[in-house]
Amino acid sequence: MQTITLSLFRFDRPAARLWVLGQMVAARVALARQPGLEFWKICGSGTGQGFTPRPNWGVWAILGVWGTQQAAQQGHSHGAWARWRARADETYTLFLEPYSARGRWSGQAPFRPEGGADGPVAALTRATLRPARALRFWGQVPDISAKVGTDPNVMFKIGIGEMPLLRQVTFSVWPDADSMAEFARRGPHQQAIRAVRAERWFSEELYARFRISARQGTWQGRDPLDPAPTIQEAA
Repeated sequence: MQTITLSLFRFDRPAARLWVLGQMVAARVALARQPGLEFWKICGSGTGQGFTPRPNWGVWAILGVWGTQQAAQQGHSHGAWARWRARADETYTLFLEPYSARGRWSGQAPFRPEGGADGPVAALTRATLRPARALRFWGQVPDISAKVGTDPNVMFKIGIGEMPLLRQVTFSVWPDADSMAEFARRGPHQQAIRAVRAERWFSEELYARFRISARQGTWQGRDPLDPAPTIQEAA
């Protein structure tokens, strides 16, 4: 089964932050040559709840799409991932299996959904904003971000992106598909969905849902999905 890895890296030291900026070229070369890696993206992150236009220079992410779980586990332990972990002050990786996906990312459909939801689920929304609609989008997102941050059901959330302001990814984890769907139907999120359709905010968009097969590491000193299965338990 296809496996997706979302790896987060926190760099606290100034030297490490400068190093990772240099990796925007070097890591891309390495990832393009990584065996078993079908699709990948390097992303920065936002400040606050993560869904803001102000970058957080200390938090970066690598998303990888692998043909099999074995390829994901082997590839994740070598190459760019190993080099970034060696420099980072904290790392956290989620191993995901897609069960729903529609849309495109950089002209591709990277995820091959199989099966259905089971237990905690992750939601990923990726969009390229039309420049003329960017101000309108960023006027809506703080309300959505605040609602996500205070929702008692959300287990984990982060905003990342390939390009500040225009190419954005929102990622969140929920205890089950029902609680995720209930949030999507309420308040600012529902209003934003209507505006997206009516005003054509996005030139490209992708919506995907995933089962969580395993995770590795910590984030902010803990595993935010505990007691979900660990990578050691799932192997």
